Formats: sequence, structure tokens, C-alpha cells
Amino acid sequence: MIQLQHSSQRQNHCNHGARTGRCRWPIPILITSGLLLLHLFVTASTFAVAEFLQEYNIVHYTDHTRLLLWKDSHGALQPVKTADDWKKRRAHIINNFEAAAGRRSEKSRDPEQITYQTHESVSLGNIVRKKITIPIDDNDIIHAYLFLPASKVKLPAMLCLHQTTKSGKGEPSGLAGLPTLHYALELAQRGYITIAPDYPRFGDSTTDAYQLGYVSATAKGIANHRHCVTLLTQLPEVDAERIGCIGHSLGGHNSIFVALYEPRIKVIASSCGFCSFPKYYGGNLKGWTHAGYMPRIASLFDSDPKKVPFDFTELLAALAPRPVFINAPLRDANFDVEGVRDCVKAALPVYQLFGKTENLVAVHPDCEHAFPDDIREKCYRFLYTHLRDRKESK
Repeated sequence: MIQLQHSSQRQNHCNHGARTGRCRWPIPILITSGLLLLHLFVTASTFAVAEFLQEYNIVHYTDHTRLLLWKDSHGALQPVKTADDWKKRRAHIINNFEAAAGRRSEKSRDPEQITYQTHESVSLGNIVRKKITIPIDDNDIIHAYLFLPASKVKLPAMLCLHQTTKSGKGEPSGLAGLPTLHYALELAQRGYITIAPDYPRFGDSTTDAYQLGYVSATAKGIANHRHCVTLLTQLPEVDAERIGCIGHSLGGHNSIFVALYEPRIKVIASSCGFCSFPKYYGGNLKGWTHAGYMPRIASLFDSDPKKVPFDFTELLAALAPRPVFINAPLRDANFDVEGVRDCVKAALPVYQLFGKTENLVAVHPDCEHAFPDDIREKCYRFLYTHLRDRKESK
């Protein structure tokens, strides 16, 4: 793209010179040369993209809503009839997602042992709130708040992901922002161990995902959030079989992204976090392409829903049969409610394949981009249903 800009600027400059008698290049030659350069650039770019798609083993599906189909090695569509068939389509979904987000690098793999350092410890009645850092390496540190309710038994835990807000982890932790988004604190008050990390470049985070070798902040977020899950599993106070994830807006889609890779997350709550790409601002995906998300959506796929090899219809289905609670307000200007309904409609047959349609729940309050009190209460009941100690249900 930079080369094209230079060629265009040079051609314009020379045409202007020809009119003033300062350029000796005949205009037809300039035009022919420019077209040749353009052809060579487009051909090279097309080849590079094709080579890239082959490297990522992209299996392109023209319809991202018909999920009970998978393509065999010859590109022929085959029906998804069993859970094993679904594994094949799900593998394609993950590969296609990674074409935009990038593959997990060596650094994104969980260390065998996660350690943390406490920088502040505050007593909140029967809860201790710790401000912690999780060192991954010398140039990579995760900042988070950890809430530890007093208990004599192991407790369920929740990974709590913040929205797009300067305070980052401070908002879900009850230290900043909207009271309706203080879910890390509220869940701790309900007996969950909670951790609220900063997304890269928010709160106290100064991490540059790209300098660390990631091709998207999304991929770095997934790595960070998986490290937090590992930390939770290693805390003696946590029941490692009862871990969930909750997030609003930025945290709403990050809760889906991390759960794609993290089977230790048993239940997911996504508030105002997604819709189908064709109904995201009328199909204009520019909002997904800046450095805080996935720049490849623009550089490789032209921000075009028809070219992007995945959609949230598929990502939602890829969580099946795990329980998912979705808050999708009727007047959310960011994520069109009809686009959310598209995703749920597409994912339901996959949940039905597993006999778990009741695990996919969506609510649609009459509000804007918000997580109202009554909806959070429904969400918390959903979390309790799926994370409660099985001994309690006997």
C-alpha cells in the first residue's frame, strides 16, 4: 500500500511537470508504467494472501450461519451428524479465527507454574482485595485485582474482564467507573474468588503486544486471560472444576475469545460483546481493525464480512455445549440486537446436537449499551446454577 501511494504521488508530480515543460517522460509511458506497477503489486499481493491462507489452512465457508456442515479435504460439504463431525467444523473455525488474530505463540502457552506478587492488600469485611502482578517474563507483566472471600471450603472462581475504559481492571473491581459494571466485587461478595486483569494498554498495563511478537492485541489478551485461569486453578482456595468468565463490551467478546481456547472455563457470560459481522455497523468492520483488536481484518480481509474467514455465529457455536449467558440490549448502538439473534439462531442447532439447548440463554433488556441490575441478577443466578457445588444440589 505504501508503494502504491509513492507511485501515485510520483505520477501526479510528473504529469504536473509535463504541463509546465519540466518532465521529459511522455504521459502514455507514465500511464503504462503505472498500470504495470499496479498489476505487479496486485498480483504479488494476491499471491502473498493466497500463500498466507494456505499457511493457516483456511477452509472458507461462504455462509457462516449454516454450522451443521463441514468441508472435507476435497472441499465438499458434508453434514455434521455427530459430536466428532462437529470437531472437524470447530477446528476450521479456530483456524479461520487465527488467520485474523494470529496463532498462539510459544509465549502464550501457560507456564507450568504461575506466581504472583502482592502490592496492596485491603480488607473489605470478609473479603480481601489484593492488587497483584503476574510476571510472565522481564518484558511481560499482567496487572490484576484478586478478591479472596473468607471460607473454609474451596470456592468457585470467576475471571472478570473489563470494558473499554481507561481504568481497566479498576471498574469491575469497584474502584472506578459504573456501579453496574462492578461484577468482580459483586461476585466476590456472593462467595466467588474473582480476578480482574488489565487488557493490554489499559489500567496499569504498558505491554505492547506487537513488540512481544503477537499479530493482534486480541491474541495477547487471550494469553493473559489464560494465565489468569491457570493462576486460579493453582490457588488452594479455588475449586478448579468450577471456574467461569464474565465480561462487558470489550470484556464481553474477550470472554468468548478466551473460552475458545480454555476448556477450564465451564460457563461464560457475555454482556454487550458481539453481533454478526454483516450487522455490525452495516458490515463496516473498521472498529475491529485498530491495534487494540485484529489489524489483519483490514490488511488481509479488507474489513469485509464476506472476506473475513470467521464470524461470531461460529465463535458462539464453538463454545457448545458449555453454558453461555448473553446480555444483548434492544438499543445497543455497538452491537445490533438482530445480529446477536443471528448468532444465537446459528449456534442453537449445535447446542441441540449435544442435547443442551438450555445452556444457551440470551436476554434483551430495553436499554442501550448497558448491564442493568436486574439482568446482572439473572446472570448471577445462571452462573450459580452451573457453578454451584454439586453436593448442594443433592
